[in-house]
Amino acid sequence: MNDRSYRLDNKLPLISFVDPTASSLFYQSLKAFGFATLVDHPIDMERVDRIYSQWKTYFGEAPDPAMLMDPLHQDGYFSTEVAESAKGETVRDFKEYFQFYPWGRCPISLRDDLVAHYQQCSDFAALLLRWVSKHLPDSISDAFSEPLDSMIEGSQQTMLRVLHYPPVTVDEDLPRAAAHEDINLLTILPASSGPGLELQTNEGSWIDVPNHPNQVVVNIGDMLQEATGGFLTSTTHRVSTPTASQLADSRMSLPLFLHARSDVQLSERYSAGAYLDERLAELGIN
Repeated sequence: MNDRSYRLDNKLPLISFVDPTASSLFYQSLKAFGFATLVDHPIDMERVDRIYSQWKTYFGEAPDPAMLMDPLHQDGYFSTEVAESAKGETVRDFKEYFQFYPWGRCPISLRDDLVAHYQQCSDFAALLLRWVSKHLPDSISDAFSEPLDSMIEGSQQTMLRVLHYPPVTVDEDLPRAAAHEDINLLTILPASSGPGLELQTNEGSWIDVPNHPNQVVVNIGDMLQEATGGFLTSTTHRVSTPTASQLADSRMSLPLFLHARSDVQLSERYSAGAYLDERLAELGIN
């Protein structure tokens, strides 16, 4: 399935992780959509729900000054006033979030669940990268500076983001997450607390990404696109708020952004560190 115009009737398939053909189906979905959805996976969804509940309470309280975002290390709490905006956008996304790294700051009472989830998703992502490598043409995988799953070993840049999208009134025109692509290799996203994630087709239209309670969504980031010379491509996506009821509800989300180590050579043009620095500079972050 090398032609991304073939998108299975523009419906993102739901793939069982325990299906004997799961690795092939996963790869085909990534190739066609830039996205894949998995069920029957090993991610602990009870822990995810607990994280959502705990952190929804955290976001409802006054920010702890000791946890405010660090401009240098980019960890900690980001309020709606300092939240990121998509590349090329002037309006900030209407969201608040906490960026967690194992080496960074976190409220002590909330740390254990984040550490456990971070590690479980990182291990899961390593397996998924092996699935990708298994199905890539030799001409692509032979050009890697090292195997995909070893690129993430020892990475200090992989980041877990606890996201809260506050309610929005009907008369406000505030994007929850404007159209963008992710910078990293893969993004691992367990089911959010509400719908709204959409991906853009080749024709420019938008289709819903399902939000089944026990699913995990995986999408290609720009680093994987760079490493494969564009053979696998990242897909533009956004978080929309199309209905009044969704505007009135807050939404929790928990993406893990999987990064290669800074020293990994993604391509002749870029190391992972240089690529990340360039993209962050474009966003006005670095």
